[in-house]
Amino acid sequence: MLLCRPCQAQIISMMNTECILEPLSLPESPGGVAAVESSPYVPCIFCKECYLLAEQNQLLLKHMIIEHKLVIADVKLVADFQRYILYWKKRFTEQPITDFCSVIRTNSEAPLEEQDNYFLLCDVLPEDRLLREQLQQKRLREILEQQQQERYDTSFHGMCMFCDQEFTGNRSVLLNHMAREHAFNIGLPDNIVNCYEFLSVLQNKLDNEPLFRYSHHSSHKYFMITVPSAQLFSLSHPFCWFSSKYKIHSLQCLYCEKVFRDKNTLKDHMRKKQHRRINAKNKEYDRFYIINYLEFGKSWEEVQSEDDRELLDNLEEDWSDWEEHPMCAVCLFCEQQADTTEKLYFHMQNSHGFDFLKIKSEHGLNFYQQVKLVNFIRREIHHCRCYKCQEKFQSKTELISHMEETKHITFLPARSTWDQPQYYFPTYENDTLLCTLSDSEDLTAEDSSEDVPVVSEDTSNLKALKQSSVLNQLLYEENKSQDKF
Repeated sequence: MLLCRPCQAQIISMMNTECILEPLSLPESPGGVAAVESSPYVPCIFCKECYLLAEQNQLLLKHMIIEHKLVIADVKLVADFQRYILYWKKRFTEQPITDFCSVIRTNSEAPLEEQDNYFLLCDVLPEDRLLREQLQQKRLREILEQQQQERYDTSFHGMCMFCDQEFTGNRSVLLNHMAREHAFNIGLPDNIVNCYEFLSVLQNKLDNEPLFRYSHHSSHKYFMITVPSAQLFSLSHPFCWFSSKYKIHSLQCLYCEKVFRDKNTLKDHMRKKQHRRINAKNKEYDRFYIINYLEFGKSWEEVQSEDDRELLDNLEEDWSDWEEHPMCAVCLFCEQQADTTEKLYFHMQNSHGFDFLKIKSEHGLNFYQQVKLVNFIRREIHHCRCYKCQEKFQSKTELISHMEETKHITFLPARSTWDQPQYYFPTYENDTLLCTLSDSEDLTAEDSSEDVPVVSEDTSNLKALKQSSVLNQLLYEENKSQDKF
């Protein structure tokens, strides 16, 4: 914005006296979501059996199928398995299971004693689907809070997986270094969550160290195996179970997932084959990307493959269910809010004796002058200063009491005091009142009538008017041009 010299001098003088150097905001309603702490154990829905909270929860699901004939459909689509189980554990104590689950009879053609009834719990039940959606939204909020915390965290400390260089500060420093120097790009830092765990998983695949620490207890004839997630399992047949469920993935290529005999061979392979990237098909990495939490039951591939052309085909869609949220404007002198300007003007006139519409009409204020006046009053009230007598007070309460008792609230200072360019800028960033101001229709009509005067012709002598009219000259020139053709 270019300003003339008088305006520049005026702004400089204003800055030398009093200025607002930080953004101000009007009061808003507080809000927030509290996080719920969870136990490391998940109980059975029907009995007192408890299992450690594992990623797949296979042991608990197997127990409920064998012992209680309950099958939960699409477990992978349950965002929080523990809260899901606790919810239905409570509901099944209130109502019979047949009120919620479909009954599936097996061996229907066999004798009655050989038939079994299994109960299917799935999202066909509206209550179950609503619960899954609520858990998904809750998980999304928690993930976004975690991602926001990591985004501004400056206590990060990590080491490059390829050159052993250490980095401190923000996680983006390390991720950008690996992408720039080693062509290893796992995505934008702002799209990643739980970065510490993600880098640890990748580092464990490249390192020549076992992922599992186990010890043999000969007296009890079982193995205690400790996995990276610090979950402990007691195994009666450790070798067959361990070999089928878990495999050691050290010295593994991150892209083709082949295992190599030493670290140098692995590095040469990833460099020559250009495998310095992760395998996008590996579902193990999905939990580290924000996109996998956005839509219920959809992976990142499904979200990205959605055709945007459907949006263009539905331009004329029905907006009848649109609910407009009212914008609450705040009073000029207190923190009272109103969802319409009429209510706000009535409050200011009834409670403070300030008739904004009357002042607007008497002073003939257009839109820009109203903006200046509102910002001027906002700034004076913020500084606890009476705009009539310029007396300052310790609090806004004392100021408003003084202005109401002395009737200074109804008297505006000279127009030259507030009709200044500096008051084009709002005192408060979220001042909704500025968006509701409008020009007066009567004032606009008066201004238009003054700008375009209409002078009627003198019709007392029609013969003289016809002889002196400019139309005669126009008709003469038109007839002359027609005679030439």
